[in-house]
Amino acid sequence: MNSSGTLKIARNGYIVMAVVFCALGIFLMAAPEKAVKIICVLAGILFIADGIIKIIGYFSRDFYCLAFQFDLGFGILMIAVGILILVRREAILRLIFVIFGLVILTDALLRIQMSVEAKKFGLKLWWAVLLIAVTTGIFGMLLLVDPAGGAKLTVIFTGVAFLLEGILKLCVVVYTVKIRENENVVWEDEFREI
Repeated sequence: MNSSGTLKIARNGYIVMAVVFCALGIFLMAAPEKAVKIICVLAGILFIADGIIKIIGYFSRDFYCLAFQFDLGFGILMIAVGILILVRREAILRLIFVIFGLVILTDALLRIQMSVEAKKFGLKLWWAVLLIAVTTGIFGMLLLVDPAGGAKLTVIFTGVAFLLEGILKLCVVVYTVKIRENENVVWEDEFREI
């Protein structure tokens, strides 16, 4: 498969993951009691799928090299966390919101760094990614602190954090991933167009 084909898979995978994160976030906010019963299975599968997409993205040839620059290690971590959540559901259930908080906060911090680098590239909407990443990071931090003590409110906070994570993923992929339509185009010529 050529590099633009791999990049299209990664880009489309990121979009699908963004939509799934948003949908799960809305589900958690709308039905927190039901969500607690199946959250481990859903999150485990979601993290594994997201990790695979991240690894594919890392090995694609992205023009700006921004969206996927940290995704090899983070993708492996997501797969490992997803497997851990699925295999040790009962033991993990007490810590699940802390795990979510750590994953979301880590991704938000990496996206904050990415948005600063996007500014250096001259991408005009770098500030939007920064703003969403900071907001997402705040909700990730709230999950770590767990101000509601594991109550229904914590599940709702998790829903908001997942929704923001999905929006962040969508913004990152839309604003920073450029697919070259012509494989023969020289990279330096594209830089002159920016």
